[in-house]
Amino acid sequence: MFTLNCKGKLTIIEQPLVMGILNVTPDSFFADSRMNGEDAVLYRAEQMLMDGATIIDIGGQSTRPGSLLIDEAEEEKRVIPAITALHKRFPEVLISVDTFYAKVAESAVDAGASIINDVSAGSIDEAMIETVAKLKVPYVLMHMTGNPQNMQVNPTYRNVVTEVFDFLNFRIQKLQELGISDIIVDPGFGFGKTIQHNFELLSGLEYFSQLGKPLLIGLSRKATIYKTLNINAEEALNGTTVLNTISLLKGAHILRVHDVKEAVQAVKLVSQINMV
Repeated sequence: MFTLNCKGKLTIIEQPLVMGILNVTPDSFFADSRMNGEDAVLYRAEQMLMDGATIIDIGGQSTRPGSLLIDEAEEEKRVIPAITALHKRFPEVLISVDTFYAKVAESAVDAGASIINDVSAGSIDEAMIETVAKLKVPYVLMHMTGNPQNMQVNPTYRNVVTEVFDFLNFRIQKLQELGISDIIVDPGFGFGKTIQHNFELLSGLEYFSQLGKPLLIGLSRKATIYKTLNINAEEALNGTTVLNTISLLKGAHILRVHDVKEAVQAVKLVSQINMV
């Protein structure tokens, strides 16, 4: 069991949680996750909450391989109105902001977000870690090689499981030294990893329990699924559920997904197995 202090609200992870993806971007890889306008954001968020999401993850910048980088000002214009509207309509919901900019993270927390989800582990904006320590909110620490623009240019590992583990373990120690205690770890499926690397990571997922932190898994509709099955992202729901189920059996604590209802069902069924 893990606990997260989200701006004074204690969230207990007794069984896996589901984080719903809500993108306020024009170019995220899965078109159905893109929302435009306050009404669309609120409608989609309400759907996800009704389906059982505990966390809504709002992002204003696509991090798919080769995506175009936008600056912090443009990202703020996209995410802050969405977070403000969502927090006003659903004040009790946990909102995560998907950003690697410290300024956006700070503005988002002021607007109602209570978790910072940084795909760069603080490597893109040097002020991010100091900002998280000051804000005292949970931090999603993810592994990525390079940045979204170049991360898929020949990623190479001797052993992807141990190398990702060592990176996360080292960064956890550094974060804790700076006073950041609520840390969620994400091995970064698809971020600087080939399809083979992703399956190797999934196969060795139990290894990450040694970190002693909640484990977040983001495999939803990714290329690892649809390229392996020779389909497209729109057809990858079943494959997502299969890999989410494997992740749960191997110790995942949070599933970051486009399709909340199906992920919640997977959690319920796997939880029944774990109770036997």
